[in-house]
Amino acid sequence: MNRTWWLILLLLINNLAFSADYAREKKWADEVLPSVVVGEPIYLEQPNGHKFLTLYTPAKNARAALVIVHGMGVNPDWNLIGVLRSELPDHGYTTLSIQMPILASGVKGKAYTGTFPEAVQRLSIAVDFLKAKGYTKIGLVSHSIGSRMSAAYMAGKPDAAVKAWVSIGMSDGAGYSTINVPILDLYGENDLPEILKTARARKATLRGKAGSTQRMVPHSDHFFNNMDAPLVDAVTKYLDQRF
Repeated sequence: MNRTWWLILLLLINNLAFSADYAREKKWADEVLPSVVVGEPIYLEQPNGHKFLTLYTPAKNARAALVIVHGMGVNPDWNLIGVLRSELPDHGYTTLSIQMPILASGVKGKAYTGTFPEAVQRLSIAVDFLKAKGYTKIGLVSHSIGSRMSAAYMAGKPDAAVKAWVSIGMSDGAGYSTINVPILDLYGENDLPEILKTARARKATLRGKAGSTQRMVPHSDHFFNNMDAPLVDAVTKYLDQRF
């Protein structure tokens, strides 16, 4: 067997070994649902029959609707994601926070690339849901590996209704060169080393893209702990310019 076929085989094996952990998703849902106060839990269905949890929070007279995309191994109400999904409606934005594919606990971040095709599928389903609700202006707000998943969606053929993207804590130095909507690249002053290291490279890929910019939030870490107000302020100020 030649080298090319070996690489293809290894890729297939890797993707099979690190397929989405639906049992862990259910465990998260069972823990999250009893504590949901803001928003409506809605399950959306993939072509394979799997139903994934979303938390839908409409805003009165919404300027736009936002798909909220969490990071590695967590859930659609976790930490800063819960802050964004529940507070952005007060600023005029309907939110749909969606459960992204997760792997078994302890699996390294690099393995998550095998979940990106399913992540793209879920993002497409979420956008379709919002369009069916009547929204013609949609944005993405993503964090960490959720930003890399969103990049995979945006680099393909995203729906024309998707008009802007707030990418928080993106670690991929390849950046945004293949993406054609306005982007805010947002990160913390005390973010993870790989995110700080690639900040300049990411910024370079925003040059020439109308409405795109990079912003660093002083004193913040990767998870914006104890920084709810500056996080929401940075996101809303950018989105208000786009919508």
